[in-house]
Amino acid sequence: MLLDELPIGSVPYLNAVPLTVGLEDGLVRLCPSRLASRFKEGHLSSALLSVTEALLSPGMDILDGVAIACRGPVYSVILAHQDPLDSIQEIAVDSASCTSVNLLRLLLRWRGLAPRLVPFSRYSSAGEIRNILLIGNPAIEFRRRQYPHHIVDLGMEWYRQTGLPFVFAVWILPRGRHSQRLRMALRQAQRDGLQQLDRLATDGVEFDPVFRRRYLGGYIRYKMETDEKRGLEFFSRELTATLGLETHPISYSTAESS
Repeated sequence: MLLDELPIGSVPYLNAVPLTVGLEDGLVRLCPSRLASRFKEGHLSSALLSVTEALLSPGMDILDGVAIACRGPVYSVILAHQDPLDSIQEIAVDSASCTSVNLLRLLLRWRGLAPRLVPFSRYSSAGEIRNILLIGNPAIEFRRRQYPHHIVDLGMEWYRQTGLPFVFAVWILPRGRHSQRLRMALRQAQRDGLQQLDRLATDGVEFDPVFRRRYLGGYIRYKMETDEKRGLEFFSRELTATLGLETHPISYSTAESS
């Protein structure tokens, strides 16, 4: 769909489906890192991006009220490990998502750990890797197989440590260069998606309907409310305080604002 004369971008993961209802025609679907590049190059009017993109880059607004978040387990962002957690020397990471990698780094640093993180992209060989970070559909597929790995759900681990929701992705808009029409269309897609969760679970082809309903309506939360904002602000502070990354103030844009 073209709004503001440019297409909208999203990720090719199950968790994004309820936020793109009615926007499917012409939607650009790319992994988070490639999607971020397309957005920063000015090829997209908005993109459903890893939240770290907005925190680490200037000149970006977050659409208020909408998120891909969790309050406890997220199921689809995991560290699968065979080595004892406190002695892991190396972890292969799916570098498609900057947010998930930095969340892993943060959780490990809180335990006094700093193993080497090495990128990988061959999902078909994930079961052969002793310690691995997976996100999205590949993480779901991994968990549904019988691999001899222990699973750390990063959403659950964050919640244990902070008591706050974790925000993984948001609609990002170029500051000062987006319209009310675009913002309202994105909010309407969220409303329609939440109303149609049962249909989305039944009609989808990825995984089985029972799991889809449990995942879309249970593990994943789609609203940016007060607690989600508190969690996001805490994550932003910790990126700076613990990981030494320079973050930018969070700027929210409402659907109704001019």
